[in-house]
Amino acid sequence: MIPSQTGSADPLLSIQALTVAFPPARRGGSEARVVQGISVQVGRAETVGVVGESGSGKSMTALSALRLIPEPGRITGGRILLGDDDLLQRTEKQMRTVRGGKIAMIFQDPMTSLNPVFTIGDQIAEAVRLHRRLPRHEAWEEAVQALRRVHIALPERRARQYPHEMSGGMRQRVMIALALASEPEVLLADEPTTALDVTVQAQILALISEIKRDTGMGVLLITHDLGVVAETCDRVLVMYAGQMMETAEASRLFAMPAHPYTQGLLASLPERLAPDAAPQRRLPFIAGQPPAGGQIPAGCPFRNRCPKRMPGICEKPLPTTTLGPGHTVRCHLYPAPEPTR
Repeated sequence: MIPSQTGSADPLLSIQALTVAFPPARRGGSEARVVQGISVQVGRAETVGVVGESGSGKSMTALSALRLIPEPGRITGGRILLGDDDLLQRTEKQMRTVRGGKIAMIFQDPMTSLNPVFTIGDQIAEAVRLHRRLPRHEAWEEAVQALRRVHIALPERRARQYPHEMSGGMRQRVMIALALASEPEVLLADEPTTALDVTVQAQILALISEIKRDTGMGVLLITHDLGVVAETCDRVLVMYAGQMMETAEASRLFAMPAHPYTQGLLASLPERLAPDAAPQRRLPFIAGQPPAGGQIPAGCPFRNRCPKRMPGICEKPLPTTTLGPGHTVRCHLYPAPEPTR
């Protein structure tokens, strides 16, 4: 079993040894384990980044916290604790009070997450009424205040507009307002700056950080953008093919990446090229493609793409090694210490 990620001593959200699987697409096929033994904790006023390529299981990990895995997928192992409350033991009716209440989520595409036939204010007010039990007029005032909190100008007027009347950056701010209106303990942000220009990205991330500081909310940030991680995250979990490859404090991960996959991701950042690099030099990249969920090789799932692979070794079960405080890696380059007798 993969040990739990080092994190807060008293986490708001604790995902422990989570496994998510989909049945085989055809008779005789293999079950697709899209998340395998992932553990991550989110503490108060803390931002934890989950990074990796598309298909690495990042979003499935976040959706699991809300028990929103799309059918026919299912959670096949692990625990999801909100404080001391195991969410996997809750009924579906009980989960409706958790979703959007104690745990809120910002989805990747606000245009598909907002209802096009209701005004922005009506949608936020409905969430407030559901989770905070306020009368209709107070819920509307809270909706306007939520838009003001995310720095939307003229919030009274904007509350009466429909999603299609707003820009992409404005809709993303609305999604944040909607997520925060019920005063959640934990915010799950799934690629919250995808498809936004750099200026709007910075504004959105600064906004999330500001609200986190003001409220003590914990944030689980799902992203493939390591630049965003460097700017906003306290700790980082690196995923590949549904598995944990490395986890560390953000500053340590960027200074001392241990896993070849982490090293490859960081090497592909343009700003990490030497200042005197030739202008025509191509960015480094990781050759090949990640394996499909039902075709993950035995041993290290990254071995077929790894520049440091060791034939005959990398096919064996991965050791888990602690390299320093809060810094854990799963790689045959770092053999696990022998147990003390």
